[in-house]
Amino acid sequence: MSTPLTSETIRSAPKVLLHDHLDGGLRPQTVIDLAEASGYRGLSTTDAGELGIWFRDNANSGSLVRYLEGFAHTCGVMQDEAALVRVAAEAVEDLALDGVVYAEVRYAPELFTERGLTLEQIVEAVQEGFRVGVDRVAQTGRRIRIGTLLCAMRQNEGWLRIAELAVRYRDLGVVGFDIAGPEAGFPPTRGLDTFEYLRQQNAHFTIHAGEAFGLPSIWEAIQHCGAERLGHGVRIVDDIKVSGDGTVQLGRLASYVRDRRIPLEMCPTSNLQTGAATSIAEHPIGLLAKLRFRVTVNTDNRLMSYCTLSSEFERLVETFGYGWTDLQWFTVNAMKSAFIGFDERLSIINELIKPGYASFTS
Repeated sequence: MSTPLTSETIRSAPKVLLHDHLDGGLRPQTVIDLAEASGYRGLSTTDAGELGIWFRDNANSGSLVRYLEGFAHTCGVMQDEAALVRVAAEAVEDLALDGVVYAEVRYAPELFTERGLTLEQIVEAVQEGFRVGVDRVAQTGRRIRIGTLLCAMRQNEGWLRIAELAVRYRDLGVVGFDIAGPEAGFPPTRGLDTFEYLRQQNAHFTIHAGEAFGLPSIWEAIQHCGAERLGHGVRIVDDIKVSGDGTVQLGRLASYVRDRRIPLEMCPTSNLQTGAATSIAEHPIGLLAKLRFRVTVNTDNRLMSYCTLSSEFERLVETFGYGWTDLQWFTVNAMKSAFIGFDERLSIINELIKPGYASFTS
């Protein structure tokens, strides 16, 4: 007999997360504590429950630009090393409690320099926080592996210096590079020298593309910049035609993405908040999974989207009727697409993911 899919059983299943922003996943009480410690005065309330709802409601605007406004507060309280260590350690603990066994957590170091921290100090503080978190998780008998992605903000200059930072720290836990921020008006081709440098250094990178902007963003990210993965990528559905009789025709870009198995880092709840989709039922993830694109499921920003990876899975189960086999498929897709070595990816799949899901279906 297969184990019923419930909130509790989904939470206990091994999961893999590729798209999670450090500054979008703070605990509300931590935001309040850090604001008090640092003298930050921008919060609307010091009640943790009310503050969590404020972040969610602010994100439910249907606009990526408005959605990003909440980060002024989280970044505002993450301007010293102690704060960065705490936030990173708690992120690891929260993910492990949600059943995540591997996560790539991303952030933009340049957002935490307001009080004089150097980029190197920021990276080292976050890595220390991740180490502390992993140690705490191990003491509870759980196992989690964290990889770090360093982001450049696409509306700013200096992408190359962040890429160089990612390469410099890649033997200390930084597994890749990303560009984040508003897509419209800031195409990835602004940083062709950055992506050429990363390729020359045999470094991994993903690019936010196809979230708030359409197919040109995806095309540039892949064909001009050489992105290995697409952050969100929901607008690839614009290159897929579904006829009234159910016949599906893929355009050349969609075919290329599927044929090359380019991973899509899909974040369903976040996409509803930013207007990239109107409902879970109408979210492109349903069609793209059916067509067997390399779909992965992610949280994006757990605080702003008021979600966990388990709650994202639960919404998909409720909407599309997915079973344990489907959840394992999403999870293996993500692990195959991770920016760590092949041997380690295979080990996590064979030692944690497959046995974990087998226990629910045996």
